[in-house]
Formats: sequence, C-alpha cells, structure tokens
Amino acid sequence: MFYLTMFFQYISQYAKTRLQYRADLFVEFLSDLMSQAINLVFILVVFGHTKLLGGWSRDEIIFIYGFFLVPYAVFSAFFNIWNFNERYIVKGELDRILTRPIHSLFQIILEQIELESLLGAVTGITVMVYAGSRLGLEVTWYDPFLFFIFVIGGALVYGGIFVMLACISFWADARTSIMPMMYNISNYGRYPVNIYNKLIRFVLTWILPFAFVGVYPASFFLGKTEWYWYAFLTPLIGVVFFSLSIVLWNHGIKKYRGAGN
Repeated sequence: MFYLTMFFQYISQYAKTRLQYRADLFVEFLSDLMSQAINLVFILVVFGHTKLLGGWSRDEIIFIYGFFLVPYAVFSAFFNIWNFNERYIVKGELDRILTRPIHSLFQIILEQIELESLLGAVTGITVMVYAGSRLGLEVTWYDPFLFFIFVIGGALVYGGIFVMLACISFWADARTSIMPMMYNISNYGRYPVNIYNKLIRFVLTWILPFAFVGVYPASFFLGKTEWYWYAFLTPLIGVVFFSLSIVLWNHGIKKYRGAGN
C-alpha cells in the first residue's frame, strides 16, 4: 500500500506539471504521431514492390506494427531511463535517490515517467483495428484478456532489457551509452522474425527477445498456429527478464560509491 500510495502521488504531481504546458504536450504528441506515421509509410513503400514478405501480407505486417506500438507505449511511459547514466551517475543525482526509504529503481522510474506516451497505444490499437478489419479477423471473448497479458509481457521485456543496460553504468560511468544502439536493434521486433537469418532470429528470440514485443504475440491474433507457443511465452519471458534486471540493479547499487569516487 505504501508503494501504491507513492505511485499515485507521483502521478498527481506529474499531471499538474505537464498540464501547465499544454502546447508542449500537444507538440510532443504530434511528433510521436509523425514518427509512427513514417514507419507505417515505410511498410507501405516496401509492399509497393512485393505482395508478400517472408509469407506475410501487407495487412498482417501492419497489424504486427500496430500491436508493437501498444507495449512500446507502455514501456515509453514507465521506463523512460534513457538518460540514467548522464543524470544519475555522472551528475550524481543517484546520491539523492539513495537517501530516501524507498526502492531506488521505483523512484527513478516515477521521476522519469511520461504518461503522454500512452497515447501511442491509441494509435497502435487504431492501426490494429484497421488491419484486422481488412484481414477479416474475428474477436472472441477472451481476446481482450490475452491482449492485455501480452501487452504487459512485451512492456516488461523492453523494461527488463533497458534496465539491464542502465545497470552497466554502475561499473562503467562513461558519458557514452549503448542505449541508442539497442533502441535501433529493438526496431527489428516490429517485423516477422522469419524474414531474418537464423542468427538474428535466435538473438531476437532468446538473447534480446524483442520479437516477444511484436510479432510473436501478434501472431496469435493473426491465427498463425505455428507461432502460438511463442505467443504464450510472452508474459513468462517478460517476467523473467524484468526479474533479472531487478536482481542486477540491486547488485549494482551495492557497487555504487557516490558521484565523487
């Protein structure tokens, strides 16, 4: 209950701050929408030259992309830790965090929260509805529940990987970061893994499991029975990777000796 109360207090303060600058909020949402539109245009351009890509139709890949946007929006809203190294390690703000009687990762996540990113989920669902209607997909009573579970699992996969990357800063506090490179790699999860070679497919499934954010869970709703067991592994993979990230974080915190050392 203590952590739940703190969560809503952070949310309340965040909402007050963001609503003071409504124009900035609108511009940020518009820029995100344009970025998503560019990625969608790229898919349309590719299918302007071919009807199938690795056995997947244009509308199926658009559906996968729409699904991907939903867990990615949840991740972007609650795991906005791109500048962890620069802000908390190099500038020493982690010292302030550690003086409070609450888990350090929980504080940092809430300090960096960006709830407006959740609007990307609306875009993703809209894209899914559009592609699903063209594909003639039928919705059963349990699909919304599985959708919610798959989305949370995908967001935890993303969160776990990027928290692990943030943990590197406890041992190497250089200003440079591999997060931008990892962000580019994560984009491969937007597309079917069978269009890549076996090595990349293995990496995207078991090493950096970004495929569990997009193609694997989306394949369930597309009726791709050969991918079903991967789809149902999504929440398990998410819990495993996020749990590992917390263990690594707790170990890294013990190695931290302050900004001046």
